[in-house]
Amino acid sequence: MGGIAAWGMFFVAGGQPLERREFQIAAPGPGDVVVQVAGCGLCHTDLGFLGGAVKTKHELPLILGHEISGTVVAAGEGFAELLGRKVVVPAVLPCGDCDLCRAGRDNICQRQRMPGNDFNGGFASHLSVPARFLCPLPDDLGGFPLAELSVVADAITTPYQSVLRSGLAAGEVAIVVGVGGVGLYLVQHARNRGAHVVAIDIDAGRLAAATAQGAELAVDAKAVEERDLRKHIREFCKARGYADTCWRVFETSGTAAGQRSAYSLLSFAGTLGVVGFTMDKTELRLSNIMAFDADVFGNWGCRPAHYPAVVADVLAGRIEVRRNVRQFALAEINAVIADANAHRLDARAVLVP
Repeated sequence: MGGIAAWGMFFVAGGQPLERREFQIAAPGPGDVVVQVAGCGLCHTDLGFLGGAVKTKHELPLILGHEISGTVVAAGEGFAELLGRKVVVPAVLPCGDCDLCRAGRDNICQRQRMPGNDFNGGFASHLSVPARFLCPLPDDLGGFPLAELSVVADAITTPYQSVLRSGLAAGEVAIVVGVGGVGLYLVQHARNRGAHVVAIDIDAGRLAAATAQGAELAVDAKAVEERDLRKHIREFCKARGYADTCWRVFETSGTAAGQRSAYSLLSFAGTLGVVGFTMDKTELRLSNIMAFDADVFGNWGCRPAHYPAVVADVLAGRIEVRRNVRQFALAEINAVIADANAHRLDARAVLVP
């Protein structure tokens, strides 16, 4: 089997536009496949790489992009059954054999590989990827565009795992701080579990979307002082007979301000899940965790084992995707990145080769 002619948008140096380059992908070896990319989502992490706030593990030049859907067009030994299958490529690809993987914590496998970070990612026509933990899709997507399912790989699965880990139950209060690309899906996952959802953001458009997709209360963080947030939400809960203990708080904004706000909302027997990422530091009084007998956890990606359930929710319409994404030609990616950095996008961008 010969190689595959491909092209991609290469990240060459910080502050520089991505460069279109042609390249060859070798025939896949044992355990690998080549995926023809249908779509790749533009994530906050990609912007962090491009802006220099976070460094890629692989040296530059590198093709970014880790929210990928596509079709398997070549398969190495052991995975011939995937030829022609539509797949989602998990953003975290574990080894499957280490102690963490065997303990069910494979999303934080220390030998994991991440497209667009450890190797060339999805802002390309094709990519070569380990096959073991790909998520095959049904042949019939019910009219759903394969490209738009790319956001399952991170934006939808990461908050799903956070909700599972929090133990969120029906009738509890879920507070989502930051309802952008990840937080909006967390709102939907929490709603699907029967929780009463509070959305907090500084963007009116995002708050409107969160309300339309399951939030009972939308709070403009610009209009409410941080010290008054707890009181504001407690009054909302009291008026409806909801508990003001055991709040499940999820920080998805990836900002220091969001982290401070989320931490300030810890309640008795409550939970805080840190889902967003920032390199900025913030000062917190850790004794609050002790005083409230609260739990705090971090969330890195999502276990591949959870992907089929998320795909089922999306295809069944229990998770709204289509109104939350916009497709753009991959060739236009530099303009899309500029719009994302300037906060001019009203939905998550999916780049289509």
